[in-house]
Amino acid sequence: MLVLSLKNISNKMAKEELILKLKAIVKPYIQDEEAFKNLTEETDFINDLKIDSANLVDVVLDIEDEFKIEIDNDSMEKMLSVKAAIAIIEEKLSA
Repeated sequence: MLVLSLKNISNKMAKEELILKLKAIVKPYIQDEEAFKNLTEETDFINDLKIDSANLVDVVLDIEDEFKIEIDNDSMEKMLSVKAAIAIIEEKLSA
């Protein structure tokens, strides 16, 4: 039971770490400061943060650089929210 709890804590910390890194990556591109302050997994890059599609490509490139991963076009098209970005980053890191 203790091992399971430690694993959950570790996963939660890893997710929070990912969110912090994502915040740093998207900050230069945001147009809505209030939405940025309240960023959660549910935050949408385009609708909430008002990041335009050209800058969204820059965000993806910055994510590739930060995490040393390659994001294919299919994954890039799905990366529209913090939650989707986390899922794709975790998938690429575990591959």
